[in-house]
Amino acid sequence: MATLLYRLGRFSYRRRGLVLTAWIAVLVLLGVGAIALSGPMASTVSIPGTESQQAIDLLQQRMPEASVGNASARIVFTTDEVGKVTDPATVGAIQQALKKVAAQPHVAAVIDPFTAKFISRDQRTAVANVLYDVTAREVTGAQREALTTTVRDALPAGVQAEFGGSAISTFELSHVSEILAVGIAAVVLLITFGSFVAAGMPLVTAGVGVGSSLLGIEIATRFFDLQSVTLVLALMLGLAVGIDYCLFIVSRYRHELITGRSGEDAAGRAVATAGSAVFFAGLTVIIALSALAVVGIPFLTAMGLSAAGAVLATVLVALTLLPAVLGFAGERVLGRRGRAARDTEGGGGEMTLGERWGRFVTRFRIPVVVAVVLVLLACALPARDLRLGMPNDSTAPSGSTQHLAYEQTAQAFGPGFNGPLVVAVDLSGASDPAAAAAAIQKDVAALPGVAVVAPPTLNQAADTALVNVVPTSGPSDQATSDLVKAIRGHAASWVQTTGAKTYVTGETAAAIDTSEKLQGALVPYLAVVVGLAFVLLTIVFRSLLVPLKAVVGFLLSIVATLGAVVAVFQWGWLQHLLGVSAPGPIIAFAPIFLVGILFGLAMDYEVFLTTRIREEHMRGDTANDAIALGLRHGARVVVAAAFIMISVFGGFMLQTDAIIRTIGFAFAFGVLVDAFLVRMTFGPAVLSLLGERAWRLPRWLDWLPNADVEGLGLPEAGSEPAGAKSTLAKAPGESLPEAHEI
Repeated sequence: MATLLYRLGRFSYRRRGLVLTAWIAVLVLLGVGAIALSGPMASTVSIPGTESQQAIDLLQQRMPEASVGNASARIVFTTDEVGKVTDPATVGAIQQALKKVAAQPHVAAVIDPFTAKFISRDQRTAVANVLYDVTAREVTGAQREALTTTVRDALPAGVQAEFGGSAISTFELSHVSEILAVGIAAVVLLITFGSFVAAGMPLVTAGVGVGSSLLGIEIATRFFDLQSVTLVLALMLGLAVGIDYCLFIVSRYRHELITGRSGEDAAGRAVATAGSAVFFAGLTVIIALSALAVVGIPFLTAMGLSAAGAVLATVLVALTLLPAVLGFAGERVLGRRGRAARDTEGGGGEMTLGERWGRFVTRFRIPVVVAVVLVLLACALPARDLRLGMPNDSTAPSGSTQHLAYEQTAQAFGPGFNGPLVVAVDLSGASDPAAAAAAIQKDVAALPGVAVVAPPTLNQAADTALVNVVPTSGPSDQATSDLVKAIRGHAASWVQTTGAKTYVTGETAAAIDTSEKLQGALVPYLAVVVGLAFVLLTIVFRSLLVPLKAVVGFLLSIVATLGAVVAVFQWGWLQHLLGVSAPGPIIAFAPIFLVGILFGLAMDYEVFLTTRIREEHMRGDTANDAIALGLRHGARVVVAAAFIMISVFGGFMLQTDAIIRTIGFAFAFGVLVDAFLVRMTFGPAVLSLLGERAWRLPRWLDWLPNADVEGLGLPEAGSEPAGAKSTLAKAPGESLPEAHEI
């Protein structure tokens, strides 16, 4: 691997004009494709095979007039303390506005609140429902704007309207988070390198990788249903790993220049060594994200593959475009500090903070391991209370029209009115369809937790009925989930007594089904990811104990992060400080994404640090000295990379969307504990405990390929490698090529 990447790095440096032109052409082609093929992003999810989806399929086939599964909007009319919604002038204004709404494109039906009796007891709140003949993904921004403007312009003074429902859900990405993250990253890079040129390179090249991946996702929207959060996930992940990957390669390139190598040879060695680590670290992230396909949930697979594509783009940029840009910059990447170090042949041998930390950890290895484990397990305790759910209007930003509509509806009619359940009844096997539907309605009304059950509505063929159920509890409450299970628990008895089959659906039931399926898929997914990554790391490090240590450290990081997420977003700890508007269940797909992405990011630092430690050991240093020297050369850059990732992910906490805020916090906290507590503290301490055993590969695994991530088989003096088996990777104690710094 190192030999191949060495040649690639030298080629890109030497033919930098060609490489740069090729990347510009790629961006232009992707841009044209995005303009021509970009489609709308989805805001709702569906999971084939769940009961809620079966009900939607049944009703869409037999009762299309019900518009179940299509977009819907809820209009909440409220009056001030003086008037009532039942005042004649107010009634006339509302009904006139609803007539205009009914005439708008793709509006299938409008349910008048005065006809349906959706009026609160104090007569100060009324709710109208708008049903569309298209899905929420197909409702355009212009149509949403037309709905809200038409209604509000028609209302008299003293009457307000707020809007909720799937047709109103929008995804607005503020660019403040990216600007802040890039600004912090620029400062960290400038401090790390001491050169504006070197600091700017990771930002520019990472921007190319992110831009190409986002354009590719825009093209994919024409052919696949992609969630709105997909773009943000790709942006967040691509920006973080893109900057980090380029940071490691630029750092290595500077080191090679300082040791006196030519620019072309330095670029080749940087791509061969740090680039090998980037390749395997990126491959780990890609494996983790692509493995989301084993969960069997289409929207999750699409999101995972999109994010994996973003990581692939950043890896390709780091291995090809970055050495080309280094060729244009030449020795200007060194800055004053780098040139001074070169003039003094490396800048002296004084002990760095990273080396001091490494020697401290190896000296007190047992107390360090115990302390880290106890701290992480303490952080993990809240995870025992993990409860999953899907976002709804209650999780919308405080002050938004969706959140206001939710609160006003809950106050006027009860929280369950915001998340009604729909019981789809298949009457094809019933001898008396009307009687069967009535019997089911009566049984549902007698269940605990039911506020109102509407009379059943039959289709023209009388083979299908629809029963609307309003719970006493809100959409995210455990009591609502219990009610769904109770209704489904009666399905078998209803088949026996009435001959009718029942299916529970609605946005609330669909959210429950989604959460349960994702929760059930978490452990199998974790097993697949860990298993594949263990094999990959075994090849990289030619060891079984090092990958095992890496996996154990990751498991500690993931449970600690889940605990922190529960404490903040479910329990409400630091709620006001972090701007959490409404504590509640954790977004259902956040844990499974956290597992996949955090595992990949954790392996980044594992590969970067451990390869450096292994190289020192292969050069003849003892186990503890190798750890200290590995941290001497790698700690500074890893700390910088971790701070950049934390700032990128933490910056997304400024977004108003609940999903993005949760994911941003989870990734930032996960990187914090994994980089500093696990990879730079727990990991070196465990390696010290293992000693020489850490680097032994059982004889029965000698057939595994040698990836040579450390670049021990590279030629000297810039000569091209012959491609033969390396003779440089010798046993500990023998002379090897000079040390390098990632």
